[in-house]
Amino acid sequence: MEAIISALLGDLVGRAISFVAEKRNEQTAVEDLQRLRQLLLRVSAVVEEADGRCVTNRGMIHQASTMREQMFRGYYLLDAFRCREKKTGDEEMSLCSFVQSKFNPAKRFRRLSSDTQIGSIEFGRDVSKELKHVVLVLESMVADMKVFVIILMSYPRMYRQPYGAYLFFDKCMFGRQMEREQAISFLLQADPLGAGSLGVLPIVGPRFIGKSTLVEYVCNDERLRSHFSSILLYSGNGLKDETVMTFRDHCVIKHQNIASGNERSLVVIELIGDVDEGVWKRLLHSAERCMTSGSKIIVTSRSEKMLRFGTTEAIKLSCLSKEAYWYFFKMLVFGSTDPEEHPKLTSIAMEAALGMRGSFIFVYIVAALLRENLSIQFWCRVLRNNRKYLEKNALLAGEYLHEDKPRYVWSLAQTRRVSEDLNLFVLHDIYQKGHAAQGEVPTITLVDVLSRTWSTVPLGKFEILGWRSPIPPYYNYVYACEFVRHKNPTP
Repeated sequence: MEAIISALLGDLVGRAISFVAEKRNEQTAVEDLQRLRQLLLRVSAVVEEADGRCVTNRGMIHQASTMREQMFRGYYLLDAFRCREKKTGDEEMSLCSFVQSKFNPAKRFRRLSSDTQIGSIEFGRDVSKELKHVVLVLESMVADMKVFVIILMSYPRMYRQPYGAYLFFDKCMFGRQMEREQAISFLLQADPLGAGSLGVLPIVGPRFIGKSTLVEYVCNDERLRSHFSSILLYSGNGLKDETVMTFRDHCVIKHQNIASGNERSLVVIELIGDVDEGVWKRLLHSAERCMTSGSKIIVTSRSEKMLRFGTTEAIKLSCLSKEAYWYFFKMLVFGSTDPEEHPKLTSIAMEAALGMRGSFIFVYIVAALLRENLSIQFWCRVLRNNRKYLEKNALLAGEYLHEDKPRYVWSLAQTRRVSEDLNLFVLHDIYQKGHAAQGEVPTITLVDVLSRTWSTVPLGKFEILGWRSPIPPYYNYVYACEFVRHKNPTP
């Protein structure tokens, strides 16, 4: 009997200690979250001010970039904790099958009170420690912010229409500030005395990662337009058959300033893959005899083999961090709507963002779908179809969606406009058309196909407009696709 009583007392004492520790952890987490909100307000104000000024000092740019990354990290963590607080027993949320999903942030944080040593998929460490770490980093930044702000105010303000952030957010290049300034700094740099070779800046990265967009923003900078008398663009599959004369004829003049008083040129070469080293050296040697000292070359490619041709540190573009990607997606989806007023929708959006693998095209398409209907049922349906997309295309489990491989896509439609065996279609390929070809792009969009809003059902293979970029160079991304008969769709 004494042994039983002793065991019961031990169990009660253990439960009491666990209860007190649990409550203490919850109270500490609440205090840290409140502090995090306050710090994010101050940091985001400084980041927005830095984005609105023409900062040229690389140290200042690096500090602003670090501050921006920590801001994204803080908002991601804040939204993840907010998702934990939502009710999980609602009928609407059961439609989304959150419990079965390994991607769901709400599921990962829901067990914080019962297990403080969560092996978090996203953070890889205890969540409460991550929260404390972010708060400490932001507090350190805020403490050292005074000098940064004073220096920041000395830089001229860039002209910007007084629109809200949610209005111009999708009209600006996102997340490439450091790369942009790195490129501009190299292009404006004076050549060493006696240097006989042209400066070459390689920019490499996967397909549709934003290489052309970065180059466009760099070339539109007023500092470059006054520095170079001409900016030329060459776009082709390779340089094998090109000579100096034919190369010049195949270039498009992006900018010309005869009144600048100099003859420096900037040549942008857009390539898909690698180039034979002998062909490159021959063309470069000929260009060095024709182009004035101080002229520069930018070469973009998907192949990292092009790095060997650079005369400076190359720019490698990769996917945004999950925190920055979530911040971007949240701004596109919710716009002027406060996400805090829709915690359930925020949780669905976070899971959807994790499944998009950092694709810029996909983020715009999904955001356009979700903005049409702010109902939980509709968002759950989009999320389910996103999961089906990933399951059906298991080979796309890499870091970035391979847009050049055929993919099967499930329709979101609930109506029976077409027969049940036509609810699945395949995207064969995607290609881009320039801004000048806008009048030639298909009238049916991918959103129309997903929601079945067209008037007539296309037969055989046809083209659809996947996405029209709202920022330079204003490319239109067109899919070649067709319907595929599928007798037994997955429920």
